[in-house]
Amino acid sequence: MSELLTGAALSILAAGFLVGIVVGLTGMGGGALMTPALLFLGAGSGEAATVVAADLTAAAVYKTGGAVVHAKEGSPNLTLAKWLILGSVPFALLGPYAVKALTDDPDQLDFVLKMSIGFALLLAALTYALRLYINLRRVRTGGALGEENPRIRPLATLLVGALGGLLVGVTSVGSGSVIMVALLMLYPGLSAVRLVGTDLVQAVPLVLAAAISNVAIHGLDWNLLIPLVIGSVPGTIIGSRIAPRVPQSFIRRGIVVVLTMSGVALLDKAGWAPLGEDETHPVLIAGVGLAMVVLVPLVWGLLRKEQGLPMFGAPYVAELEGVTPPEGADAGTPAPRRGRSSGRDENRST
Repeated sequence: MSELLTGAALSILAAGFLVGIVVGLTGMGGGALMTPALLFLGAGSGEAATVVAADLTAAAVYKTGGAVVHAKEGSPNLTLAKWLILGSVPFALLGPYAVKALTDDPDQLDFVLKMSIGFALLLAALTYALRLYINLRRVRTGGALGEENPRIRPLATLLVGALGGLLVGVTSVGSGSVIMVALLMLYPGLSAVRLVGTDLVQAVPLVLAAAISNVAIHGLDWNLLIPLVIGSVPGTIIGSRIAPRVPQSFIRRGIVVVLTMSGVALLDKAGWAPLGEDETHPVLIAGVGLAMVVLVPLVWGLLRKEQGLPMFGAPYVAELEGVTPPEGADAGTPAPRRGRSSGRDENRST
């Protein structure tokens, strides 16, 4: 019990709690935010393999709760989830062994994992931004914003699952952000609530398989896992409850900025050659964050203008995600996530 009251354990618990809130608020960001946060805290002795194993094990716990809720409400497309699982689980199991086969040197393994996670974070930021752009184009072209049962494309879905499984097995990043964007591109008519529900259902066996392989190879640090679970589970619940009252626009843009900064920081920490192998560059990382804060709204405005919309204003990010409450709905009640909303937006923000 005393081990849970140390400064390191309380830091891990706090990180898990804060990231859990973000996951509850947005439905994404678990591995993409938790893994770099733990690495920067020096959790698990700062070893990437130990952090990935604990993060995946914790994710299997808190994602199960979300999947159960969505399954009870009937939101997942179980046929689509089945094909994703068939593709992702084998590669999630094999991914850690493939990395281990590359090297037996612990330092080299740590380097490979940190590099892989860094690039995976940048990919996650890019794919999430792409998701918003796809929704924006769909709104402007009058495409369907909700389709309960799209025609399943087994081969393409298997490939998405396989690539996502490999990415998650190696880095713990991608079960939410990357796979969800791939689903959006494959099934553009899939309604938002079914997209999130399907992703959560397929993510449970995916992260569990990845966790099993990583734990089998690298072991499990209980001093890291226990505070991580204690913090992340209530954080996810609280985030889910306050989500209808929080401006999603700011949160989602913030995630893109944080993912980009985290990716660059991890590449820098790993000693990526273009950034210099012998020193870190905190000023560069801060500059990337500041540039993102300025450039993200500007670039988004230019993309809107390209689509014939004013640079700022409706449709807002929340409307593009299909989370706008209908007219007369209580602000504390989650809105139905189907199609374009015509009601007021409790979370309006450019």
